[in-house]
Amino acid sequence: MSSLPIPTAKQEAWRYSDLDAVASVWPTPPAEEIHVAAGESLVRVIAPEGGADAVVIADYVVDVAAGGRCEFFILNTVGRLGRITIDVTLHDGAHFELGGTIIGGGTQTLEIVTIVRHVEPHATSNQVVRSVLAAQATGSYLGQIAVARDAQKTDAAQSVKAMLLDRTATANAKPELEIYADDVKCAHGATVGELDKQALFYLESRGLPPAEAKALLLQAFVAGAFVDLADDAAREMLEGRALAALEALL
Repeated sequence: MSSLPIPTAKQEAWRYSDLDAVASVWPTPPAEEIHVAAGESLVRVIAPEGGADAVVIADYVVDVAAGGRCEFFILNTVGRLGRITIDVTLHDGAHFELGGTIIGGGTQTLEIVTIVRHVEPHATSNQVVRSVLAAQATGSYLGQIAVARDAQKTDAAQSVKAMLLDRTATANAKPELEIYADDVKCAHGATVGELDKQALFYLESRGLPPAEAKALLLQAFVAGAFVDLADDAAREMLEGRALAALEALL
């Protein structure tokens, strides 16, 4: 049994979580450790399954050696609490790619938490997260990029966008940069909005029922997180599950 105390809201990484749900499954299993060898590539597709009361907490610790590439594609839609954390260390010339989607309704709490550590020069990272939230759901992305003093020529980016279907839903976006090198290119952006009423009116004026028009716009919105997934079958699976989750909200 782990001796680690149950997290509290005072801890930044747990501030927006459902701590009662966390307590119900604490202690959680150890993080899965992944090592990508020099020059190798790894792709992980994560789409947890479970019922409405499920509590899913999955932690990954990833080390990508020089010239390696690691890609994570995540669809987070199920359970009372769905929380996925990834702690990545990038060595010389390594790359990390994240495409994450959160789709929630009811009183769900869904989270993606990342720390990307650029510890050597020339490493790159790109993170794209899209959220669609309805009713009283809470969706959170907390993403830290940490660039060490020796990690010159780092190129890191985060793009975080959330769509609220109801004003009672909550989207938390906290992209964070911690940079100690001086020759780097780092950028992040976060937006929270609602469906484009003009685009919706256009589709409805062409004969699409309102629910179909909304689903089409939302599907295009979340698909941006999966565009870099080269495996067609895996991408179609994620997009199909995402569409089913979206239709359940409408």
